[in-house]
Amino acid sequence: MAHSTYKVILVFFFSLFIFTGGQVLGQQVIVKGTVFNMYRTRPLDGVSVISNSGRGTTTDSNGNYSIQVPTEDSIYFSYLGRATAKYAVSAINTYSSFDIALHVDPLELKEVRVMPQNYRMDSLQNRKDYEKIFNFKKPGFKITDPTTNGGLGAGVDLDELINVFRFQRTKRIKAFQHRLVDEEQDKFVDHRFSKYIVKRTTHLNNEELDTFMIKYRPSYDFCKRSSDYDFLEYIKLAYKQYKQDRKETP
Repeated sequence: MAHSTYKVILVFFFSLFIFTGGQVLGQQVIVKGTVFNMYRTRPLDGVSVISNSGRGTTTDSNGNYSIQVPTEDSIYFSYLGRATAKYAVSAINTYSSFDIALHVDPLELKEVRVMPQNYRMDSLQNRKDYEKIFNFKKPGFKITDPTTNGGLGAGVDLDELINVFRFQRTKRIKAFQHRLVDEEQDKFVDHRFSKYIVKRTTHLNNEELDTFMIKYRPSYDFCKRSSDYDFLEYIKLAYKQYKQDRKETP
C-alpha cells in the first residue's frame, strides 16, 4: 500500500513539473534599483544582492543592480562584511526603483579605498555572502529514515523530490555557481599577476605593460601551484620572450 502511494506521488510531481516546464511555480519579477551610502551622496559599486532562492548579482560602477526573483522570494544586500535585513519581494512597492541606502559613510569608503582589503579577506567575504551557492549540490532522491518520520516507514523525501524536477532552478544555480568560481579564480590570478609585481620585475609602463599582461597572463592552475620564486621566474622568462618578439616584429 505504501509503495503504491509513493508511486502515485512520484507520478503526480513528475507530471506537474513536466507541464510547468520545470519552472518554479509563482510569478517572476525583476527588481531594479540603486544602492547608496548612508547619506545618499554617492552610489556604491560591488554591493552583493542575494535572494533566498539562490540568485545573486552585484551593483555596477553606478550602484545599479537588477535581479529576477519569484514574488514569494526575499532579497538582501551585503557590503564590507555587513548584511542588511531581508526584504520580502511581495512587500516591495515599485520593482523598477527599489533604491536602498546602506550604513556606510563617505569617510569609511575613503578609508577602504586607501587601505583595501587583501585578496584573502575579499575571498572569505565572497564565500560567506554566497555560501548557499558555493555549497549547492544537484538534488537527488533521498529516502527518509523511518525512525525520524513519526514511524510511518521509509519513504521518499518530498522536498528532495520536488527539487529533482526543478530543472531550470538547478540549471540557473549551477550556472551562477560556475560564474562565481570563475570570478574567484580570475581575482586570484589578478592578485598574483598584478601590475605592481609585473612592473617592478619588467619595468614596463603604460601600453607595453597592458599588452604584456594580456599576452602572458598565466592560468589559475599555474598561479595556484607555483611558489613565489617560480612565479617571478615565469615573469622574467615571459619578459625575455616579449623583448625577443618585439625585436623580430618589423
